Amino acid sequence: MNIKKINYLLIVFTLICAFFKIFSELDEGIVIILKDSSIVFTIFLPYIVKKYFKLDINDNLIFLWIIFIFLAHYLGVICEFYFKFYAYDKVTHTFSGVLSGSVALLIIDKIKSKNFWFNILFILSFTWFCAGMWEVFEYLCNILFGGDAQRVVETGVNDTMLDMIVAFFGSLFVCLLYYVNCVKEKELL
Repeated sequence: MNIKKINYLLIVFTLICAFFKIFSELDEGIVIILKDSSIVFTIFLPYIVKKYFKLDINDNLIFLWIIFIFLAHYLGVICEFYFKFYAYDKVTHTFSGVLSGSVALLIIDKIKSKNFWFNILFILSFTWFCAGMWEVFEYLCNILFGGDAQRVVETGVNDTMLDMIVAFFGSLFVCLLYYVNCVKEKELL
């Protein structure tokens, strides 16, 4: 079975799970239903970007995205794993570092950069940028819609900093894979 078929099966599985959960929460109010239903948009985001921005996003990156949405949105938000398991947030932020590091590799491939050290720095910087922007987004959502996604009440800035640090570790994993690939392809330095 090729990766494209696996991606479609994962999308169908995730959406079926989400719809069963959403239907069980119909009496919870419109905000909960809209929050949970937003998975439909987020899971198809790579396909939307691919079509409307004419970007060549490979199926492996789409696979990482779908896994991330399943972990972060379905299990984390809809099934409330973020509230049930404290370390779950760190798992998804680590995976987000892998995902954003992989996006950075896609950008590097598009610009055809061959400078190994620049590419490593770009992967790390891009991941920290994405992690920082996500934390700003969480903060603004807390202010605009209430809630405490960053656990500010509980931990202050610790949660935000730990989220960014574990995302950095995820990008280090991508850097390691990039290094191994460069050594294998004899493209190092």
